[in-house]
Amino acid sequence: MSHLGVVVPAFRPDAARLEAYLREIVEELAPETVRVEFDAPDPETLEAITSLSLPGVVVNAVPYRRGKGAAITAGFEALDTDRLAFADADGSTPASELGRIVDALDGADVAAGSRRHPDSHVVGHQTLARRLLGDGFAWLARRLLEAELHDYQCGAKALTAEAWDRVRVHIYHPGFAWDIELLAMAAALDLDIVEVPIDWEDKPGSTVSPVRTSLSMAKALFVARNRAKRLQDSRLHDALARGDELALIDRE
Repeated sequence: MSHLGVVVPAFRPDAARLEAYLREIVEELAPETVRVEFDAPDPETLEAITSLSLPGVVVNAVPYRRGKGAAITAGFEALDTDRLAFADADGSTPASELGRIVDALDGADVAAGSRRHPDSHVVGHQTLARRLLGDGFAWLARRLLEAELHDYQCGAKALTAEAWDRVRVHIYHPGFAWDIELLAMAAALDLDIVEVPIDWEDKPGSTVSPVRTSLSMAKALFVARNRAKRLQDSRLHDALARGDELALIDRE
């Protein structure tokens, strides 16, 4: 019997929405642990979530912004379950859909939720600018990475503990490009990746600026590609990194 641990990275979340989402995850998936990783939370939100009486919910907070990727990494490192998953705190991926992503691990090492798959259903579409930037990024990523998916950035993914143990030492990016690096390294290590079309609902109030982050995401994509290529060639996996750069698991 498998055991599931879920990480929910949170930076300036809507407290009521996050509380409802955590309840939904607990009721739908009955995970062994749901770990909320807060970055720089305000006292009221932290108190509201910490005081919840939900089985398996654990809250970890730091007084600064680590970034989404660093928060997920810290959460995964703290779990001892054989299946790991994360979902964005805004609840755009319903818990039932997150469950479908986790179930896809029955035949794969990594399962990636997808909003852009032809079989996906999206409610409340993003703005035109966000859609165009996202579509363009996915087009470029398909041509640069071994993992050929429709969607690389959907905030819901799952993987086995064995898969995490293999990729964790190759993950460097602390921010939103963490998803890209995870998939690039998993593909370079010949892990089986499956894309899961999901029902997804756009939620207002995102902390991501699509225009401001476009260049940094593109840069991170090329860095991930080069690291993956080096890894496939059995060379040092920190290509294009400074000599003193540490993998996320080795940073304080």
